[in-house]
Amino acid sequence: MDNFNKLINSDKAVLVDFFAEWCGPCKTMSPILKEVKSQLGDKSTIIKIDIDKNPSAANAYNVRSVPTLILFKNGKSVWKQSGVVAANELVKLFNQFQ
Repeated sequence: MDNFNKLINSDKAVLVDFFAEWCGPCKTMSPILKEVKSQLGDKSTIIKIDIDKNPSAANAYNVRSVPTLILFKNGKSVWKQSGVVAANELVKLFNQFQ
């Protein structure tokens, strides 16, 4: 959790994907996140958190369904959405908070 807090407190925008291995839509998100990372490179940080292995992190951010994506900037949650999000929307979001 310390490492997580260090990452989200960065001045770079950090996207956290709360997911579960058994979740179908979460599997759909995986290649989308890879595409976002390939488009943005070092401008983006994307972290995946398995809610079954890290229930305390899921509880801390009120994650009730998966996938839930939360964008952090300087330790604050600036955007949150559940469900599958298109790559171009995520790229726009990162650019907005750079």
